[in-house]
Amino acid sequence: MRPKLLIVDDEPGIVDMIRSYFQSEYDILTAYSGREALEKVSARPDLILLDINMPEMVGLAVCQQIREYVSCPVLFLTARIESSDKIIGFQAGADDYIVKPFDLDELGARIAAHLRREQRRQGNAAVRFFGNLSINYSARTVHLDGESISFSKREFDIIELLSMNAGQVFDRERIYELVWGLDGDGSSDTIMEHIRKIRAKLSGASPDSYIETVWGVGYKWVG
Repeated sequence: MRPKLLIVDDEPGIVDMIRSYFQSEYDILTAYSGREALEKVSARPDLILLDINMPEMVGLAVCQQIREYVSCPVLFLTARIESSDKIIGFQAGADDYIVKPFDLDELGARIAAHLRREQRRQGNAAVRFFGNLSINYSARTVHLDGESISFSKREFDIIELLSMNAGQVFDRERIYELVWGLDGDGSSDTIMEHIRKIRAKLSGASPDSYIETVWGVGYKWVG
């Protein structure tokens, strides 16, 4: 089966341009508003191209709303390039930024790279157990005593990195580099917020602490 791309932009010309360029390689879904994008997500796209600036419901809000349930890569299409905007976008769950006007060949290369990364992750069918906590890296699920705990894509990526290297200490910069990629343009400060959210979800279900802070160094997984 061919990968499915969901293109979300309120400018029909941009949607038509991207669809025409990629329809020979991918199955294309389109949406022209944030609310329509939420409806199309049920079709389980493999990658989402999401415009930030849309009327009624902006791309950031769309990404935040779907990220708890959708693990596929989300690439923001935007004319804004300020560092603060990028940090907000990455915190909302974005995987990459594509700046308008963009080169279609470069966009194609970025899409292909993100899809390859997802295929590698899906190919890892390992399941690990840490006491009553189980992590299925293939299904990208976490269960404690049989009960599912929901994590955003980035939160699970961090859990995956730390738990698969239990006992190894990673500083914030290294976590950011490995999870966001070498071309990530955000700040490693966002790692602290993601770790806080992960701990809150785990502590709400278990008295055990699985992510330990090594003061002045970074974080490690214990269990």
